[in-house]
Amino acid sequence: MTATETSKQILDAEKLLEHWQGHRKLTRRVIEAFPEDKLFTFSIGGMRPFSELALEFIKMGEPIVHGVASGEWKEWSGAAPKTKAELLALWDKSSEAIERIFPQIPAHRFSESDKAFGKWESPGIGVILYAIDNEIHHRGQGYVYLRALGIEPPPFWERS
Repeated sequence: MTATETSKQILDAEKLLEHWQGHRKLTRRVIEAFPEDKLFTFSIGGMRPFSELALEFIKMGEPIVHGVASGEWKEWSGAAPKTKAELLALWDKSSEAIERIFPQIPAHRFSESDKAFGKWESPGIGVILYAIDNEIHHRGQGYVYLRALGIEPPPFWERS
């Protein structure tokens, strides 16, 4: 790699995966912080309960990594969890799949444009960043919910 190429590359695939998984670890701690009943029922201002938001992240994570890696955009299929334990088990399964599939993404697929799920035209990196941004955005909702319930959320900077 030349000096010019090195200066252009800010974050390699391995570091991007590490960054995303750090956010996923933090989101998992947010899920754990909710009381069982409030995880599935509590909302403010008509927003969705945090369990629905976490399921949205699950429905996006593995399918996006699979789509960027292969060009095959398959929607997530599975049953919605009914307990915190079921949600956390799905979360862990999704995180493991992301960890396993992500390294299989060919370098060219990050910049190659695709129509993700037949809906969004974007380079692979754009779809991955959307998934990360969406999780961060909605995790903020979880922080608001926890504070409204009188629960101190995990520090947002602790992602390990």
